[in-house]
Amino acid sequence: MTTGVRRRMGVEERKQQLIGVALELFSHRSPDEVSIDEIAAAAGISRPLVYHYFPGKQSLYEAALRRAADELAARFLEPPQGPLGARLLRVMGRFFDFVDDHGPGFAALMRGGPAVGSSTTNAMIDEVRQAAYEQILAHLEVEKPSARLELVVRSWVSLAESTALLWLDGRRVPRAELELQLVHDFAALTAVSAAYDEEMAGLVVGMLADEPADGPFGDLVGRLVALVPQVPGQ
Repeated sequence: MTTGVRRRMGVEERKQQLIGVALELFSHRSPDEVSIDEIAAAAGISRPLVYHYFPGKQSLYEAALRRAADELAARFLEPPQGPLGARLLRVMGRFFDFVDDHGPGFAALMRGGPAVGSSTTNAMIDEVRQAAYEQILAHLEVEKPSARLELVVRSWVSLAESTALLWLDGRRVPRAELELQLVHDFAALTAVSAAYDEEMAGLVVGMLADEPADGPFGDLVGRLVALVPQVPGQ
């Protein structure tokens, strides 16, 4: 039996509630389009009470985006077991789960804007990119990457980000295809770099050693072979 008495929240609990409410609203509209009044109404409190917990709109937005950035960075965590291609495909699945669930907020965070373009939020974006970069190096078991490897991994992280942003604009390509394509893109970037550098070539050989023929990397090889014209008599 309920008494109808609302439980009073502690300071930290209320802050976390407001951050959660803000993130939910950001999943449908850009943070620039969400007002403090809307956040207060969704949380069931008054506008002045929101300012009691957060001194300004920017501080609440930054707190909400901090949580989103931490969650996004965590999507790149993956146990280092099994073929690399399969691991990357699982990472891309979780990455696009986040993008799908937080579309407008993700776009605003990565593109910047009046509400999220502060030095603090820019630093959050850099942290997410760095976390992704470090996780990929960990999967490759490389502690001190060469200049070419750093270029490949950072380029791929940037490609995943830009691909997700473009996908949000109409979702014109099936999501599962993009996830697999990004894994193929990683293999392709690495292979091209290997053609110019012996150290990268050794890394690619080791990377492919345990890859099954029916895995993402094997699938890419099959697709490329199918594109090669067949010479008559061979």
